[in-house]
Amino acid sequence: MPDLPELSRDELQRYARHLSVPGVGIEGQRRLKASSVLMIGTGGLGSPAALYLAAAGVGRIGLIDPDSVDRSNLHRQILHGESWVGKSKLESAAARLREVNPHVELELLPIRFTPENALELVARYDVVLDGCDNFPTRFLSNDACFFQKKPCVYGSIFRFDGQVTVFAPHLGGPCYRCMLPSLPAPGSAPSCEEAGVLGVLPGVIGSLQAMETIKLLLGIGEPPLGKLLCYDALATSFRSLRLRRDPACRLCGDKPSIHSVSNPETNASTSCEVPGSETPEISVADLAARIDAGEDLFILDVRQPEEEAEGMIPGAVLIPLPTLPDHLAEIPADREILVHCRSGGRSARAVKFLRESGIPQAVNVAGGINAWNALGR
Repeated sequence: MPDLPELSRDELQRYARHLSVPGVGIEGQRRLKASSVLMIGTGGLGSPAALYLAAAGVGRIGLIDPDSVDRSNLHRQILHGESWVGKSKLESAAARLREVNPHVELELLPIRFTPENALELVARYDVVLDGCDNFPTRFLSNDACFFQKKPCVYGSIFRFDGQVTVFAPHLGGPCYRCMLPSLPAPGSAPSCEEAGVLGVLPGVIGSLQAMETIKLLLGIGEPPLGKLLCYDALATSFRSLRLRRDPACRLCGDKPSIHSVSNPETNASTSCEVPGSETPEISVADLAARIDAGEDLFILDVRQPEEEAEGMIPGAVLIPLPTLPDHLAEIPADREILVHCRSGGRSARAVKFLRESGIPQAVNVAGGINAWNALGR
């Protein structure tokens, strides 16, 4: 890497423990300073990864995240704190990362990562660290990195389990589509809200993603190309699964059929709602007015029991979404059923299921308990 930047006196002190590590040293630290990483998401995985990459001295870090901090984020998204609830995740992340290392250049991108901007964004960085929480964005980061010949450091979490690998066909490994050729069927994979995640788990997986990113930037060690590292927190065990390049892969295979980052997988909805569904809705303001008027309403709450602490709509009956098929007899088919969850995604799926099951007057409460709480009820 030509014209590596020099290290200031403060940086020499800051990275002193790096400088004595074989494979890093002054030249390696200068390589890190000259490097750049695009981070998709500043949530559970992005939080620890960003902290360690900034602390390690990666010179330029791009952060993509259009969301604001929610209180339910705080048990795992360690970049953010109580004072930032309701405010921009990017501003929160930037404030923390500048405390960690003021020498790092931060590029804040309060936008969604889409097929329209993915190629241009990925082209500007050396490595992409994917910390997203949905399948379409994972397909998009994989596809954009493939076309731009950039390594994609992948991580995922589910309850007590996590996975890490590097997708980089240009370095000889498979791509994400070799592992997952197409989108899972709607509703077949539970959302984070439904499944939950142990708060410390993304700390483990996000730190491993940061480690693989630093190895790639320094050119040391062996990245897990063709190897999926699986962590089982309950068993305190790691195991590796072999990932092979699929010759029939539609993206990196011998006869590819995907030639653009805009395709059915990358253009799919990233929400919890069932694609293509037109769910009848009621606003929380209208619901509150009907409750105040004394109407006899059947309100169905499809959240998990532990979510009741976030608030309750008066009179709601709790039947978690995964158990709904077992409780259909408890739901009157001749009445209007007003269904809510935390933000509207799971309840939309519930409404679709109820209507298909012979309960035609099921209606989604738009925005769920988040919108209800915002009314100040």
